Amino acid sequence: MPLVLDDRTQTMQAMAREVSVIGHRGRLAPAEREQLLRRVGEQGSASLVQRHLAAMSTFGEVDLYAGNEVKLLIDGPETFEAMFAAIDAAKQTVLLESYIIEDAAIAQRLSALLARKVAQGVKVALIYDAVGSIRTDQRYFDTLGQAGVAVCEFNPINPTKRRMGYWDITHRDHRKILVVDRSVAFAGGINISATYSSGSFGRERGSKQVHEDGWRDTTVQVRGPAAAAFDDLVRDTWAHQNCRDALPSLQPMPAKARPPQQAAGGQVVRVVPSSPTDPFNRIYALLLTAIDASQKSVYLTMAYFAPGRDMIDALCEAAERGVDVQLVLPSVSDFSPVLHAGRSYYHRLLASGVKLFELQDAVLHAKTAVIDGVVSTVGSSNMDWRSFVSNNEVNAVVIGEDVGDAMTRMFRRDLEASQKITPESWARRSPLQRAKETLARLFENWW
Repeated sequence: MPLVLDDRTQTMQAMAREVSVIGHRGRLAPAEREQLLRRVGEQGSASLVQRHLAAMSTFGEVDLYAGNEVKLLIDGPETFEAMFAAIDAAKQTVLLESYIIEDAAIAQRLSALLARKVAQGVKVALIYDAVGSIRTDQRYFDTLGQAGVAVCEFNPINPTKRRMGYWDITHRDHRKILVVDRSVAFAGGINISATYSSGSFGRERGSKQVHEDGWRDTTVQVRGPAAAAFDDLVRDTWAHQNCRDALPSLQPMPAKARPPQQAAGGQVVRVVPSSPTDPFNRIYALLLTAIDASQKSVYLTMAYFAPGRDMIDALCEAAERGVDVQLVLPSVSDFSPVLHAGRSYYHRLLASGVKLFELQDAVLHAKTAVIDGVVSTVGSSNMDWRSFVSNNEVNAVVIGEDVGDAMTRMFRRDLEASQKITPESWARRSPLQRAKETLARLFENWW
């Protein structure tokens, strides 16, 4: 059923009481919050902004960050160029957290740049996931440590490396965060890997090499107060992993930088982290309530889609009440069980009026959504149970139509590179495909 919101939450004044807004000078007073929310609403859909803020507030206080500049970065080459430029300009601190750091050309370039920044007096810290980076030679990280970079391995596989405090081999750090000088942050789905060294658009169709090299992904670059929230997240992970105790011979986590005391732009951002230690998954709750609250459109681009019945119900019910629900999903995957588990829901989705598309000629790795054109999210979290239950994840959420319009244009670009799945074509799939879907659904919660 669609989310029902009471009259009290349908005014900007009420919203100003429900949300906490932090600007470049600190926390905004109630009157300042109300004025800011009115400005966001003036972008063209005030009632939709109000509705979605009310939906978010059903799970408690909503922390928003005002005065940000937000930029979408499509695929690896554009993202790496922007990230490396930000690191090169660093004056105080560089914090990097990544699921995969692969010892390939792009990681060697990163290593040289980080070492050079340390030599210039910049404090650098890096956290990598033990499972995600399992193929990377330990000498790569040792070299970084010898250069003065503070390095930490998240939940080491080797039990002899276990540190005091929480440890669970199934708990992985799937976040991809870079923060420079506490004032510019990057978050999304792109790892430090050669997989992302080429783009996914404008490539020759039908080539297996395209599938291997052209990975479609999205990162968001945020300048402004929201960057400090990402900075704090990396520091929290460092503290919870007792990283300093693990590597006493290396530099500790650097002190917090002093970001510029001025607004970088006009965007309002929410930073939504999740962890298996949380009482509930905030990213799952965000997506579910936003879909329930949707009035016009739900556009999802999702790399791993096996979300369970509640999310499928929400998508179907939105389509059945007239919302334009469109999903761009993978046609190929580096982990096929999730692909087949997601496809097991196609019949019901199509029957409810959800429009399904599968991206062609590239491996889809993006995790993005734009809902009603006013709630945009880019992050590391997939719509599968590993993301919802077992991983550390983080999504950046932008409120307002300006970024929503850019997200919608990006979504339509993906549609042009995708093949539509119709009820007729789906009914003609092979018995083998149907068997794979049935088997994958049985083990959906394991993927």
